Amino acid sequence: MHRLVDDAMQRIVAHIESLPSQPASNVEGATDRARTLIEPLPMNPTPYTRLLDFLFDEAIPRSFNAAGPGYLAFIPGGGIFHAAVADLIADAVNRYVGVCAAAPLLAQLEANVVRWFCEIIGYGEGSGGVLTSGGSLANLTAIIAARRALLGDDFQRATLYCGDQTHHAFQKAAILAGFPAANIREIHSDAMFRVRTDPLVEAIAHDRAAGLTPFMICGSAGTTATGAVDDLAALARIAKEESLWFHVDGAYGAFFLLTERGRTAMRGIEQADSVILDPHKTLFLPFGTGALVVRDAATLRRAFSMHADYLPQYQESAELIDFCELSPELSRDFRGLRVWLPLKLFGIEPFRQQLEEKLDLTEWAAAQLHTIDGLEVIAEPQLSITAFRMTRPGLDDAALDALNRDLIARINARQRVMLTGATVDGRFVIRICVVSHRTHRERMEMCMEDIRAAVAEMDPQMNAD
Repeated sequence: MHRLVDDAMQRIVAHIESLPSQPASNVEGATDRARTLIEPLPMNPTPYTRLLDFLFDEAIPRSFNAAGPGYLAFIPGGGIFHAAVADLIADAVNRYVGVCAAAPLLAQLEANVVRWFCEIIGYGEGSGGVLTSGGSLANLTAIIAARRALLGDDFQRATLYCGDQTHHAFQKAAILAGFPAANIREIHSDAMFRVRTDPLVEAIAHDRAAGLTPFMICGSAGTTATGAVDDLAALARIAKEESLWFHVDGAYGAFFLLTERGRTAMRGIEQADSVILDPHKTLFLPFGTGALVVRDAATLRRAFSMHADYLPQYQESAELIDFCELSPELSRDFRGLRVWLPLKLFGIEPFRQQLEEKLDLTEWAAAQLHTIDGLEVIAEPQLSITAFRMTRPGLDDAALDALNRDLIARINARQRVMLTGATVDGRFVIRICVVSHRTHRERMEMCMEDIRAAVAEMDPQMNAD
């Protein structure tokens, strides 16, 4: 055991130490190489050192460097090492926490994590939730719980409402929960990419008049494309007036509630019936760590409770929780330890400080973009995402999209940062997303240097055209 861990640790430490100098992305030719790895069930052993060599010398480097400081693409996942240690412990002792009776103390540690998340949202007594693999399962769990609470078995005429910038995981979860795709209403956003409330109210009234059953509103606490935060207080008011379930997708943004700016931006989130959060985003934990919290934990139990004779007796007291009673999962990993251990080791303050820094860095980046001739900031920072676009007079939308795809390719080719694009209002834009705990001012300065250099490369070409 010591040899296995010690040999792996030598590789892991060297890998983490080299993250700042690794390319932000290194996938050229990797798909072709992946096809060569297809093999039958192995019949003979392979030396451990050879397997480590393959993993750390070839397989791991040929990827997006999502844990590195230059990864400003999609929504980065930090993967702090302390969570990896927690996973080693959890996997090695292999205790089952889906039913409280199987490991009461360990189940309570995970329940504590859920209570902490409820506290961050602003929920009070009677709230609760579950840890999930991510936002997709959290969305699905929330929608099914709301469906069973408000609609019962007859829900084919129920309608759901979200913004046109809402993460597609919500629409996908609604379809998987049995709602017809045609019953999902995507409401247009305003100039700041927040869902507009007037068309939302009109859509609800129109559906009621047509004999449909308005059911759920989904607000966004930080969209993926632009980082926009909907007017959650206004959405909560509409949901209350219309007797609808109010759900908030805070997978990316909700943990910014730890900051004063985040609390201001997300005012009203505490009125939501359900909120999803992803600790593997803005708590810097490893991928595969999501969460759903609800204002009334009893709604989860009513939706998912089911007993079998071969299972241990479930808990009756409110303070002891059987997680299998609150979600679709019976078999599950002990994912709570990877959250509990880092938060107990450090307390919440270092995480809050990191999030404050990411907000500052994004505001700085947006200010720098404003100084670069030929660039237009499409989305000012509302949290830690900003989006921009190169503009040129006389070019139509298709030509401008091609121009910006060329620009992002030139920026990423330098391999010090990785940016990704998104289509917003029919236009291709370039995003900067600052989330990683390893991203600091010097890397953002590199990002601006690479953007300026890429723009300068393209200027002579544009002038010639």
